[in-house]
Amino acid sequence: MPRKAPTSIFLIFLCLLLLAFYSLLLSRSAISLSPTHLRFRPRNLTPRYDAPDSFNHVIREDINELTHRTRLVTSIQCPVESVSVLLPNWEVLVLVSHDTPLTSNLGFGGFYCFFPRNETSPANFSGVLPFTSATTFKCTLPNRNRRLQPFHQPVLTRFPEMETNVISAAPVMPRWDFLAYECFSTETDVVLFVKGVNNRQGINKSPEEFRCVFGNDIKNAVKTPVTSSKQEVFRCLHPNLMELSISPSTTAAAKRIKVSIEINREKLVVPSVAYYTPPRRHMPSNPNPTSLLCATTMVYNVAKFLREWVMYYSKIGVDKFILYDNGSDDDLERVIKELNEEGDYNIERIFWVWPKTQEAGFSHSAVYAKDSCTWMMYVDVDEFIFSPSWLKNFSQPSKTMLKSLLSISSNGSIGQVSIKCNDFGPSDQKKHPAMGVIQGYNCRRQAEQRHKSILLLEAVDHSLLNVIHHFDLNNNHYNWKELPLEAGVINHYKYQAWPEFMTKFRRRVSAFVADWRTRVNPMSKDRTPGLGFQPIKPEGWENMFCDVKDDRLKLWTKKWFGSQTPQGLKMAWQL
Repeated sequence: MPRKAPTSIFLIFLCLLLLAFYSLLLSRSAISLSPTHLRFRPRNLTPRYDAPDSFNHVIREDINELTHRTRLVTSIQCPVESVSVLLPNWEVLVLVSHDTPLTSNLGFGGFYCFFPRNETSPANFSGVLPFTSATTFKCTLPNRNRRLQPFHQPVLTRFPEMETNVISAAPVMPRWDFLAYECFSTETDVVLFVKGVNNRQGINKSPEEFRCVFGNDIKNAVKTPVTSSKQEVFRCLHPNLMELSISPSTTAAAKRIKVSIEINREKLVVPSVAYYTPPRRHMPSNPNPTSLLCATTMVYNVAKFLREWVMYYSKIGVDKFILYDNGSDDDLERVIKELNEEGDYNIERIFWVWPKTQEAGFSHSAVYAKDSCTWMMYVDVDEFIFSPSWLKNFSQPSKTMLKSLLSISSNGSIGQVSIKCNDFGPSDQKKHPAMGVIQGYNCRRQAEQRHKSILLLEAVDHSLLNVIHHFDLNNNHYNWKELPLEAGVINHYKYQAWPEFMTKFRRRVSAFVADWRTRVNPMSKDRTPGLGFQPIKPEGWENMFCDVKDDRLKLWTKKWFGSQTPQGLKMAWQL
């Protein structure tokens, strides 16, 4: 017995020592995870249902993601709270709320996307969304993460080397082709833009199959009926602000509410990055006078073409230009700024980053511009309207020219005027002509192709349905008129010099037109005759699509926009 006592005392002492050491470790861990060192993954909104018959089905964060948000033992200044969307070609769009501070001596530079498996890629500033003021960045999904299904959201950080202590899985990243991406409030309803629900052209699901869901969490979710469902455009009633716990005096920032579409049959809410803003009770009068004629189009890297297009149309009657910029990375902003500063032009650029949403962008313009434009002309930057009669009846360009085409349809019931297109070929050009497309291309196909329209905005159907070239009208009050070729025609410089045409292989912006590289619909009119599915120059490209020599607009613009300089003839749009 006397020999066992020291042994027992030693064991007790050893246990006390181990307990003290373990307590010290716990204390140090608690200090390391103090509030100033907590790190969170970007939020991911997913549909969840606590009760099948609950009214408050809502878009909210998955509870597992809430309880397993990433904690990093790093500095508070590293990660930025954000949400990401996977775009085509492995691009990742990162959105940062307007109330998240990003400013520093580095500006918007120096950011990285930090992905699972410790992979990173540079995050380049892309632009600011005009209606939510969210700052956007783009990065590339790294190769190893492309093999992870589902794809996971990155952390936006300036210090990826400090993000190595990630201890939990990132939220799932929504994809661009199944997403509620934009919202616009009118005085009477809400216009919501959703991709991936009405997928087939001409086939639209009934509005009764959906409901709009408003709410940032389960406590204040409200659902309202959908009144229209066409293409990517859904219209629904405004929610009751009292049900959303929002009073009229609530600040604008606090009124930002997530909104999406619920598919009733599947009890599924589409992932969303769209926000609802209640309409102002008393809409102030427009400080700018309403323009009689505006022009809108969706653009991507058109800086070299824009000056010619704007100067031409401004001289013949367009009062305002609205450009939906689909993520340009050329000098487009600089060119727009220079033109606006010259004082004779009114150009608005809307950063519209969503891929393959041309129809939706045009639908958006029809409601967005309704208070500032009477008529809207939908033509691309390689399309130029003119009337053969102008060559005889006008000695100088006049702002009444385009409006004279509308006066042909002076009947008050005309809501849309359509103009046929002549498609021009490369005309033996091997590079972009220095004097512009009108002077450079003068050989076209024999038969006219398609048409474009000038639209009376108040005549647009409630659904906002369009097929790029024209809109559905409110048939109870308005009709559609097509101009004969002798009254008006569009020179469409479609098939340009090969280096310019080849850039189109990057993507197509229409939701219902296959990309050039997609091996479907080889005989479609949207495809180029004689061209396959790869950007490989066909033999004899320079002389293709040349049935008729047509110099009419070339001669007219040379007379009215050209001037002699010591370097020879220069057009007004040549800098």
